[in-house]
Amino acid sequence: MTDAPPPPSTQQPQYPVYAPPATKPANNVLGIVALVVSALGFVFACIPGALIIGWLLLPIGFILGIVAVCLKGKVKWQGITAIVLSVVGTVVAAIVFMVVVATSVSSAIDDASGGDITVSESPSASTKGDDAAGDSEVGTRENPIALGTAFSNDDWTVVINSVTPNAAEQINAANGYPQEADPGTEFLLINYTVTYTGDDADGQYPAMVQIEYVTGGGVTVNALDKFVVAPDAINSTSVLYTGATVTGNTAIQVPSPVDGVLVVTPGMFGDEVFVAVQ
Repeated sequence: MTDAPPPPSTQQPQYPVYAPPATKPANNVLGIVALVVSALGFVFACIPGALIIGWLLLPIGFILGIVAVCLKGKVKWQGITAIVLSVVGTVVAAIVFMVVVATSVSSAIDDASGGDITVSESPSASTKGDDAAGDSEVGTRENPIALGTAFSNDDWTVVINSVTPNAAEQINAANGYPQEADPGTEFLLINYTVTYTGDDADGQYPAMVQIEYVTGGGVTVNALDKFVVAPDAINSTSVLYTGATVTGNTAIQVPSPVDGVLVVTPGMFGDEVFVAVQ
């Protein structure tokens, strides 16, 4: 008996399996546009004068970058870079904006202050007979300006002409009615002259020059603490234009005895100047 031939195999022949070739991502035009817009926004955000352009371009670049990243089959790196650049640019723009605002505010305050104080050639009160005090800056509390000495900034020139302590009798005689100082206090009568030297076309009020008194113990007293009607009171509510001058009195109730100095502020934000009372 001959052997029967083997039954045919049911196993399918094995053929090699080939993966489809990888396709290269297509160029992402929108990503390129987003990157360019974000880059321009970043540059403009660093320029104070063109800051607003940066603020407009950066969010546009951010949105375009997100859309570019979401496109299928497109290159992603331009969109990702645009997103990162727009975020960093926004932070930079915020910093530049704060610097610009701080600089503008500082400049405005400097302009409102009227600039640095200059003192006319005259010895300060505390340097009379005291050469050691001459080493300190004139116009400070420790080294006040002498009576009759003019001092000025860009907007005002001020001269404290005279200071009369314990002036109740003089004040009442001029006004014709009694004003009594509180116990332990007295009236200080101050005569002064202010000249407007600024260039405001609308002028300025003499009331912008403020006068207060600082006690020997360092306590500040002003005319608002108690209303005292001074004779020949200075007209502080009439506008002065460039070069105009006004002279008059003001009165302040101060603690007795008078052992302090005056502090004058020429302008709302002007530097304080200390003036001797005798």
